[in-house]
Amino acid sequence: MESVPSALMGPSGSPSVLEIAFTEATEGADQDDEVTVRLLDAAYEQFCRMGIKRSTMADVARLAGVSRITVYRRFATKEKLVEQVVRREFRRYFDRFIVDIQDAETVADRVVLGFVSSLRVIRHNRLIGGLMAAEPDAVVPSMTGDGGRTLAVVRQFLASRLRREQRAGNVSDEVDVNLVAEMMVRVCASFLVIPSQVIDLDDDEQMHAVARQFLVPMLGPPHTPHA
Repeated sequence: MESVPSALMGPSGSPSVLEIAFTEATEGADQDDEVTVRLLDAAYEQFCRMGIKRSTMADVARLAGVSRITVYRRFATKEKLVEQVVRREFRRYFDRFIVDIQDAETVADRVVLGFVSSLRVIRHNRLIGGLMAAEPDAVVPSMTGDGGRTLAVVRQFLASRLRREQRAGNVSDEVDVNLVAEMMVRVCASFLVIPSQVIDLDDDEQMHAVARQFLVPMLGPPHTPHA
């Protein structure tokens, strides 16, 4: 395993790592045993320090304080290890998104907070964000050259949240949540892969204003509770 793209995409016809992470975040995932957690932690740290290409299974074993045999017993190949590490990071992203929006009072506030949170979590993630900054050629193709699968998974996640808002009466039934989610995800993706010369992505106040001006109106007129 030499790059992030194949870890994200998965073999042809099989679920991608991102798709599996989405399922685990929404349905819950089995807890890893202590040794597996230690290996994933060590691999994450190793990949952050040296990158994926320059890291070996022996490096991970050394950092975890175990033998290479122990690593291979849990992960048959380096590819499998990378997949598990990347999956865990994206599962944390989905989990973080849900936590960040849960206390917002309105659907508009949840959209704004979700937008800002998503960009912050991905860009500041030591592994994914670090690779995007240092080795964009290793990550960007996974978002743009996989037939839209990566964006589709995030769109599916966001659409599921918007459907909840519809069922709660916070968004009109006439709103096409799949289309709205598609547009919102594409806006986020563009900020991630193409640096902006106009908007400071580290300025939360500015990012909140952008989301409120351009994303919130996609939800249609504000919901007015019946008297």
